[in-house]
Amino acid sequence: MTGRAAQKAEAVKLVVLDVDGVMTDGTLTYGSAAESESKSFNVKDGLGIKLLQRQGIEVAVITGRLSAAVERRAQELEIKMLVQGREDKGAALRELLNSMALEPACVAYMGDDLPDLGALKLAGLATCPCDATEAVLKQADWVAPAAGGRGAVRALCDFILTAQGHLPAAYETFQ
Repeated sequence: MTGRAAQKAEAVKLVVLDVDGVMTDGTLTYGSAAESESKSFNVKDGLGIKLLQRQGIEVAVITGRLSAAVERRAQELEIKMLVQGREDKGAALRELLNSMALEPACVAYMGDDLPDLGALKLAGLATCPCDATEAVLKQADWVAPAAGGRGAVRALCDFILTAQGHLPAAYETFQ
């Protein structure tokens, strides 16, 4: 694996993900009850997150919306750093880095739309799904071969694990 993005991935200790358009395909489905909102998450993305965690790479989520479904998914994946209701994702990422005493170079961020630009500019490794908006695609160091909610997160996880030489060990428990 060569390239500047792979070099940046070698330093990653924290992966931060947006939700809508990254962990999901961006579709919002509302039911009749005021609190009834459903989101679909990709199980392969979830396993990728677990693989990162098993290799000592932390995962966090920053989202502009408030959602019980996101809270539940974060709990299932044992993601302890969940920041909801923050539209200024750059500021939220900066606060997260300060609380963890991490340098931006140690962070990969995956976003898909304009509210993610501040965080993408701050992160050492800026990434996005292949169906991100044009402005985000231009800012990204690495673009996933998959769309949001369709394996983009898993592709990022495998990319980072490969760059760090951990992919064989991460897969080993399944063979």
